[in-house]
Amino acid sequence: MTQPKVLISDKMDPKAAAIFKERGIQVDEITGKTKDELIAIIGDYDGLAIRSATKVTADVLAAATNLKVVGRAGIGVDNIDIPAASAKGVVVMNTPFGNSITTAEHAVAMMFALARQIPEANTRTQEGKWPKNDFMGVELTQKTLGLIGCGNIGSIVAERALGLKMKVVAFDPFLTPERAIELGVEKADLDTLLARADFITLHTPLTDQTRNVLSRENLARTKKGVRIINCARGGLIDEEALKDALESGHVAGAALDVFAVEPPPADHPLFSAPNFICTPHLGASTDEAQVNVAIQVAEQISDYLLTGGITNALNVPSLSAEEAPKLRPYMELAEKLGSLVGQLAHDNLTTISIEVEGAAAELNMKPITAAVLTGLMRRYSDSVNMVNAPHLARERGLDVREVRHDREGDYHTLVRVTVATSQGDRSVAGTLFSNGDPRLVEMFGIKVEADLDGDMLYIVNEDAPGFIGRIGSTLGDAGLNIGTFHLGRREAGGEAILLLSIDSAMPEPLLWQICQLPGVKTVKGLKF
Repeated sequence: MTQPKVLISDKMDPKAAAIFKERGIQVDEITGKTKDELIAIIGDYDGLAIRSATKVTADVLAAATNLKVVGRAGIGVDNIDIPAASAKGVVVMNTPFGNSITTAEHAVAMMFALARQIPEANTRTQEGKWPKNDFMGVELTQKTLGLIGCGNIGSIVAERALGLKMKVVAFDPFLTPERAIELGVEKADLDTLLARADFITLHTPLTDQTRNVLSRENLARTKKGVRIINCARGGLIDEEALKDALESGHVAGAALDVFAVEPPPADHPLFSAPNFICTPHLGASTDEAQVNVAIQVAEQISDYLLTGGITNALNVPSLSAEEAPKLRPYMELAEKLGSLVGQLAHDNLTTISIEVEGAAAELNMKPITAAVLTGLMRRYSDSVNMVNAPHLARERGLDVREVRHDREGDYHTLVRVTVATSQGDRSVAGTLFSNGDPRLVEMFGIKVEADLDGDMLYIVNEDAPGFIGRIGSTLGDAGLNIGTFHLGRREAGGEAILLLSIDSAMPEPLLWQICQLPGVKTVKGLKF
């Protein structure tokens, strides 16, 4: 196997490069390149490790002919064109937990600084003044903190705030009542939070749903005298509206570590607003956080390139390095079943159902589904993989359904793939032998046991004496050798299926010749 090669294109802790080298991966540290310079070299690399400076655009991805994975040392991926990466089949990972504590602590520090007006008091004191009577702060104790977003970082802020004897109200559609109780916070809708919070801190990604979550209208709904902290993402607050609210006194103070445009222009309207403090996106800027995210991104990229393990991916199901070896034979079976229905279905497919039972039902199903779609989508593209297969399926309006059965069937494990066609549902099923080899066991309702490997010939015919001999003679006369021979039928004299493995691809004239044999209904050359 060729040794994988990774490019580190942004400044990163040296431990990242050390991890790549320890795990047998070639690594180059080339930072500060322009877009065109990056495009000129990116084709040599299997992996790309970045921070926030490198912009992984569609143009860069188009030039990345060997790229398999992009890893962001940090949480934000605004600098990566994820749809383009998905279409290209490139895994995009981040490290959402490496700087969680650091970012949460920065939010709490900003809250203290805002409550006691520390930056301005420091500046004026160092100017030789003693403005003791000009600064009247507020206590945090017994105040209500409103969390917009209560995920990983938000929950850490909640824990710190509760330690300060604050009351915590959280708005997060993904926060369950059970998790709220566990954290000791009150789950509330956004209007309730805005009306009650003395301090509001934001901890949510920037999406179409969260953009300007603190809009002019929502800022007007806040409690008069509220103080607002944002150490999450720029664009969550209407900055012009925030300036007006600060000047009117409705918002008593605001502290931002992030802006909609970074760096913000020197004449940014908030810079002249009263009771406003800011820092230059320092949420993750601690020695500990930079080491943590560098180590994590190197380990994640290495796992994927060496074992197929997928951690913290944003465009493909996660698959731990421990799960990968166990799931690999199931994924091989699933991909072959998907390929089989993809090659045999002539219709424009609208629905596909993936069912698992037995041992397969106890596994992570998402990679199995992605593998089925990989096999199926090869009918449309020869560069499909587990990353872009779901993307291609969505593009074609394919409705993907997953079903997990607890029942015990005829096999210790079973994967079934069913597609809806104009002739009705078409279903194939397979299992794994004890050595892990995938095996087809059912095809369109007919029991048939067969390997799916190499070049194959699929025939549907009427079950009648002499048919097998005629097929054998026809192939033999054409000089085509049969490797394996698999039969199945619904009933004696009824419809039968024949699957042959052959030593080379079936020529079109020979396919036409077989079609003319008595009793033949369908003939198709297959390739796995």
